[in-house]
Amino acid sequence: MKPSIHPTAIVEPGAQLGDGCVIHAGAIIRPGAILGERVAVHPYAVVGGDPQVLRFNPAVRTGVKVGAGTIIREYVTINRSTEEGGHTLVGSNCLFMACSHVAHDAAVGDNVVVANAVLLAGHVVVGSHAVLGGGSAYHQFTRVGEGAIVGGLARITKDIPPFVMAAERDEVAGLNLVGLRRREVPREAIAEVKEAFRQVYFTPGNIREVAARLLAKGGFKSAQARAFLEFITAGKRGIARARRASLADGGAEE
Repeated sequence: MKPSIHPTAIVEPGAQLGDGCVIHAGAIIRPGAILGERVAVHPYAVVGGDPQVLRFNPAVRTGVKVGAGTIIREYVTINRSTEEGGHTLVGSNCLFMACSHVAHDAAVGDNVVVANAVLLAGHVVVGSHAVLGGGSAYHQFTRVGEGAIVGGLARITKDIPPFVMAAERDEVAGLNLVGLRRREVPREAIAEVKEAFRQVYFTPGNIREVAARLLAKGGFKSAQARAFLEFITAGKRGIARARRASLADGGAEE
């Protein structure tokens, strides 16, 4: 099915639209933007606009790639990369609610929900199945792990590990157990994630060194627990810390 471009929408030369894309009235798709199949761009969103960098040279050839089935609602802005030949990346089946922003060189995984007015700064990385609450803001180069959920109006300046709940300023409040169960993660794997959370957050010492020791011992077999530990050992920024010792069991209150 051919793309559908509504009256007053603008698709500039050099943009690419996959089959079944819908570009609503007033939306703007800039050169270098590559949209997969069935991407919907709602009124007044801008995909592929120049990065908000003072010394950026507009002649640099960069773009944005958006995966199949992603929905981009009203007034969303997704800026193109700053690096020659580079792309800001958005995965498949994501939802970007109204007025959210994705800055240059960010990378957003598949099945991510980005609520209203979320602000992703340059080079932010968001893992698949993450949920970012309305009005939350993310410092450049921060990482949000797979399956994490971040509360509304949170201020994130440190890395948020996979499968956790975070809120306020870099505060981890437990595990996103509801999200893990909805994705039908096996109970054994969830138990391992809980144990890895407990040991990492409530063992004295450097959090990265603790995670590295746990990986080296090889006691965690599930992909989810290992992803949790590997994320913590891999980053360069600080890791968001647990809010209070009463969550030592790694569980979410339900």
